[in-house]
Amino acid sequence: MAGARKKLSVIGAGNVGATCAVWAAKRELADVVLLDIVDGLPQGKGLDLYEASPVEYFDAKITGTTDYADTADSDVVIITSGLARKPGMSRDDLLAVNAKIVAEVAGNVAGHCPQAVLIVVSNPLDAMVAVASEVSGFAHNRVLGQAGVLDSARFRAFVAEAIGCSVKDVSALLLGGHGDDMVPLPRYASAGGVPITQLLSAETIDAIVERTRKGGGEIVGLLKTGSAYYAPAAAAVQMAEAVLRDQKRILPSAVFCDAEYGVGGYFVGVPAILGAAGCERVIEVELTAEERSAFDRSVQHVRELVAKLASIR
Repeated sequence: MAGARKKLSVIGAGNVGATCAVWAAKRELADVVLLDIVDGLPQGKGLDLYEASPVEYFDAKITGTTDYADTADSDVVIITSGLARKPGMSRDDLLAVNAKIVAEVAGNVAGHCPQAVLIVVSNPLDAMVAVASEVSGFAHNRVLGQAGVLDSARFRAFVAEAIGCSVKDVSALLLGGHGDDMVPLPRYASAGGVPITQLLSAETIDAIVERTRKGGGEIVGLLKTGSAYYAPAAAAVQMAEAVLRDQKRILPSAVFCDAEYGVGGYFVGVPAILGAAGCERVIEVELTAEERSAFDRSVQHVRELVAKLASIR
């Protein structure tokens, strides 16, 4: 007899959460629970998504709910809850209000899904992962932050566009916090195995790095009433797939680093092997003095965010 299907819960049925549910259901990763505090919203979107299944040919049970009991025993929980950025706002501006929301969600998830792996998407990302970790009490390896997959996807898309090649052939690596001080590493990026430093000018690469750092803000400025959701949701679901299918994928993620990179006990973006246990190993790469300095600045910003969070909670 086939084993029981996996269960994925998505907390927050806004644009990011609902899109996570779509990507996950279409890939048949698991049965999907979509939860929100606004009654009718998750139920309506869940029913709508289920009604798409005969057309798109996917088998997945979709449950829309306001009751955390429906998330019980989830294998993975994606937390998207919180306010989205608006034009003129930084991710840091969301700190206080989203910390309260994420703390409440993490507490509920811990009570109903004590064995789950958490994937946090809420901003400011690096601080919200710390909140989810503290409140849930989960082992550090079972709390992940989605940032690096999104940031590297943006970088890869811009590189492919500049080279004129398929996005499928571009790989890239980014470190550090999720924000303007993220650390793209062009010398670790390649297209079809060829370093992009041999395919693009330094000026073009610098422009791509800058656009990547401001990628979320660019979309916020265009939308005017919200923030990105297709790419963030796709990135979160790629991480969820790595866990649900125990793929051992090396994905840049916000994971707990202590001795690693000399971080000293914070969640920051680094390449990590993701599998059934969550973060199964942090990959340490060699950095130049310039890259190391940029990474240390990014980590310092994460420390400052966490300290600020402690002062207002």
